[in-house]
Amino acid sequence: MRFSRKTLGIPYAVFLLIFVVAPLLVLFYYAFTNGQGEFTLRNLTDFFTDPNTLGTLFYSFALALTTTAVCLLLAYPTAYILTTGRLKKNTVLIMIFIMPMWINFSLRITALKEILGLIEGNLAYHPFLNSVIGMTYDFLPFMILPIYNTLAKMDASLIEAAKDLGANDRHAFLRVTLPLSLPGIISGVSMVLLPAMTNYVVLDMLYNSTYIMGSLIGSYFSAYNWNGGSMIALILLGIICIFNIINDDDRGERAKAGGALL
Repeated sequence: MRFSRKTLGIPYAVFLLIFVVAPLLVLFYYAFTNGQGEFTLRNLTDFFTDPNTLGTLFYSFALALTTTAVCLLLAYPTAYILTTGRLKKNTVLIMIFIMPMWINFSLRITALKEILGLIEGNLAYHPFLNSVIGMTYDFLPFMILPIYNTLAKMDASLIEAAKDLGANDRHAFLRVTLPLSLPGIISGVSMVLLPAMTNYVVLDMLYNSTYIMGSLIGSYFSAYNWNGGSMIALILLGIICIFNIINDDDRGERAKAGGALL
């Protein structure tokens, strides 16, 4: 029996229909209906008029942006040193950053909670700082790896050419290395920023009262308010889609700029 590419793609298409398309249709149905199944926009208006949901959204944004900034500040120098430094054990060092991802999630967060509990002062009991530390600890590898891959693939002759034209190390980094590493930065930001807005499991294990968008959606469904919870999930999905569209547009512009540079 001969198989074509279309035939081999049928199982994946069926999987997408059952586990992606169908749940999205259910999400849309509940988001734009009330408890009686009647069409309504009240779930949408309630989201933008309820101080609780708006406050949670802004808090989630602040937490996600802070976590992303901390991850970037830690990840970029680390990735840069790994790719440009004369370290003999680069592979071993990279494995050190990857290995925590192989450890059980609950065990990692429980260990971090115990470490924070040993820290003296208010730091161990501050919900926002605890949340940033927990998120950074969990998402830092997702920021390091794409930046490292981008820097590792960069042509070193471009730096040499910049220095031959009179640029010092700082100018070569700002004018060549940093712009060419933007794809890795954008990928890392997208892999940290969006999950940090909704991944409430880490925060619940570290600080039970921390409330972000993922917690809010969970509370709606726990209260059997599927309509309100579906609308919040749909709005977050829209934010993710907008971010990805902007990212794709920027990626196209960066590709044109890179082509012109080369």
